Amino acid sequence: MISSDKKMVQAFVNACYEAGMDTVVCSPGSRNSSLVIAFDEHPEITCYVIHDERSAAFVGMGMAQVSKKPVGIVCTSGSAMLNYYPAVSEAYYQRIPLVVISADRPAKWINQGDGQTIVQRGVYTNHIESEAHLSEEIDPKEVRQLVINSFEKIQVSKGPIHFNVALEEPLYNTVEITDELPSPIKWPVHHDYLSSEEEQLIKESLMFPKKMILIGQMPKDGYLEELLKNLAADPSYAILVENTSNLVSMNWIHCIDRTLETIEENEQEAFAPNLLITFGGAIVSKRIKAFLRKHKPKVHIKVGYDFPEMNTYESLTKSIQVRETTFLSKLLEFKEGIPYTNFGAQWKQRDFMAQSKAQFFLDGTPFSDLKAIELILDYIPDGANIHMGNSSIVRYCQLFDPIATMNYFSNRGTSGIDGSTSTAVGAALANPHKLNVILTGDISFFYDSNALWNNYKIPNLRIVIINNGGGGIFNIIKGPRSSKQNKQYFEAQHAFKAEFIARAFGAAYFKAENLEQIHTSMEEFYAYDEQGGMKILEIITENIDNHLILDDYFQHLHL
Repeated sequence: MISSDKKMVQAFVNACYEAGMDTVVCSPGSRNSSLVIAFDEHPEITCYVIHDERSAAFVGMGMAQVSKKPVGIVCTSGSAMLNYYPAVSEAYYQRIPLVVISADRPAKWINQGDGQTIVQRGVYTNHIESEAHLSEEIDPKEVRQLVINSFEKIQVSKGPIHFNVALEEPLYNTVEITDELPSPIKWPVHHDYLSSEEEQLIKESLMFPKKMILIGQMPKDGYLEELLKNLAADPSYAILVENTSNLVSMNWIHCIDRTLETIEENEQEAFAPNLLITFGGAIVSKRIKAFLRKHKPKVHIKVGYDFPEMNTYESLTKSIQVRETTFLSKLLEFKEGIPYTNFGAQWKQRDFMAQSKAQFFLDGTPFSDLKAIELILDYIPDGANIHMGNSSIVRYCQLFDPIATMNYFSNRGTSGIDGSTSTAVGAALANPHKLNVILTGDISFFYDSNALWNNYKIPNLRIVIINNGGGGIFNIIKGPRSSKQNKQYFEAQHAFKAEFIARAFGAAYFKAENLEQIHTSMEEFYAYDEQGGMKILEIITENIDNHLILDDYFQHLHL
């Protein structure tokens, strides 16, 4: 096969494949050309081209997010790698195996006035699991070992890693190589267990009458879901999840804010847990964070390998670094003989009441952000991946019960608006036979419109934009709403529309300014055409007091 004539580059690319990376997103440049040639010519590696490095990094992250496999992103030297940083930090906090590969100048040219040259070593220090610097002087065997060592670090607790690769000119020469390709490593299965001290803590903690399990962002896990369903047979447990938890059962609390809103001040102590067990990543609900910080549990056990020191609720007792399924299996084993209480049933009873009140309100709600999102969620076909943009969109979505066949995604690692659409593009490219729908706000869409700048049609991607003419979140949040700077500086009102962006990038465009137009566009919007491209539906709600309707929604839950 053909490859770069640089032995170090050949060794590096083969080692990445051996370690389990078979997908790479490349951004055009010169200094990275040797790497791009070697990746593109490798018979077992699939390469994509995305011009904008910020978008490219999120595309790669979206691919890794849905495939659960490491995905490489390759850029030229200089400021290009800085454009990767938003996605690197998101991958770090979401624990996604993003492999950053930055080409660099040789060390002698750093800070010497050479073009496209910055100090690249250590740029991502605070948000990566491993960094290795490679140069052409390094022996190929050592290159392989550096690569394998870095990938080994993300086999249990995922996260981004960084390879900074210094390359000498010439950069474009190729050679024919006959070396046999290495086989991908079969990484050993990690076996975990609880210590005797941890088991004793669990046994003692289970005696508390009010037990709560709160689960943050996670990928779908059928075994974990079954264990939780078995545990939920005990009415002592209040199990709280969000759409991004990707766990569904009618016995759990899915819409946390909706349920919490019905709990009056004088009732809060009765709904506060003695024992709090937390799994997964970020929690969207600010209300549950405030509730648990105010009513601190006597014991808080955090389960999982990621960020063991994280003390979100200011009450961390013990961080147990095992798989969630390992912990739950032990919990089920120990619960025999523990007397039941009605704490979980009390939470669920309140949840049923909130669900009924919410539906009554929604049935009479006029066209607005809230009503449009309800309708859009109802129309998304079964089995789709749903990508939720940040700020107001993901919060609105948490007010609606999840559908078991769906996969829910959102960039809740850092919760930024940058890259939401690009992440969905990556997910759609990674699995062309799966429908991907992103529900996003106007600011987030415009901010990341370069997500559409690529040469891939992506017929399995649908983009729904709620265009309310600005950053609606700043009207939902009470603080900025009352500021005289809100409209200009925080909400940043605008009159822009997405139609000509869609046309520029060859996407089919639909517009809706009322509920009827949403209804009538759905059949064509979701119709699949393998030879067609992505489709965009823009829902215009800019002249509506959306925040006041949301206020009324929560007020109705008290009635």
